[in-house]
Amino acid sequence: MIRGILDFLRSRAAASPPEQRRKLLFDRAPDHIYAVGDVHGYDDTLGRLEELIVADGARRNGVKWLVMLGDYVDRGPKSSAVLTRLTTRPLAGIRRICLSGNHEAVMLDFLGNPSADHHWLRLGGMETLRSYGLNRLPTGRAEQKTLLETLIPASHVAFLTSLPSLLQVPGYCFVHAGLKKGVALTEQKDADLLWIRPGAADHQQAANGFVTVHGHTPAARVEIGPSRINIDTGIYRSGILSAVRLSHGEPPSIIQSR
Repeated sequence: MIRGILDFLRSRAAASPPEQRRKLLFDRAPDHIYAVGDVHGYDDTLGRLEELIVADGARRNGVKWLVMLGDYVDRGPKSSAVLTRLTTRPLAGIRRICLSGNHEAVMLDFLGNPSADHHWLRLGGMETLRSYGLNRLPTGRAEQKTLLETLIPASHVAFLTSLPSLLQVPGYCFVHAGLKKGVALTEQKDADLLWIRPGAADHQQAANGFVTVHGHTPAARVEIGPSRINIDTGIYRSGILSAVRLSHGEPPSIIQSR
């Protein structure tokens, strides 16, 4: 059933796409980039991972970025706290850049068109609403919108709306789900960047001169290949939140927390 819901939502995004999200294209890379996979409302685990990343960064010279790959909300118990962390708690010595995941896109669709049978509620959205103190939706749409606007901070909605869908630096492209083959980065559509599932063959050879770093597709362990790195280790199943550090002249280094 979940696969059917996802297919429907992706086709809906492709058929009637909103204004495309920003793409961040840089001609220079920092000395170190930390990328974090899907958080899904596990704020405590994210906090522990950020502590490990800050400690690791303190031992390294140069410019450091932290790239969050999306899916901050749904399924876990503290989605509201995750968004508060990302909007109000910067990291010492590290620039944090957050990308959108498909769950953020579906949450925004719900907030614009709330209903008791919206697909988002079956993708973990009810857990997100509970994190804001809402255990049951009222029946009337006007009542729903009023209550949602009261409980969910405008800063959270603005953050979700502003998230870019892609970040590229020389050697790497960071995105929530993946890239469509044969399409230039500037022409990639959000319906693919936020929803696509990479095939097994996509690991075999590097293409386009860069490595794609993504989440979205849960794996038993961090997958590091010549053309892509998948750092979604399915925290809502495994309890493990994963990150990878990419430093000049060094192989990728995995950092994890529970």
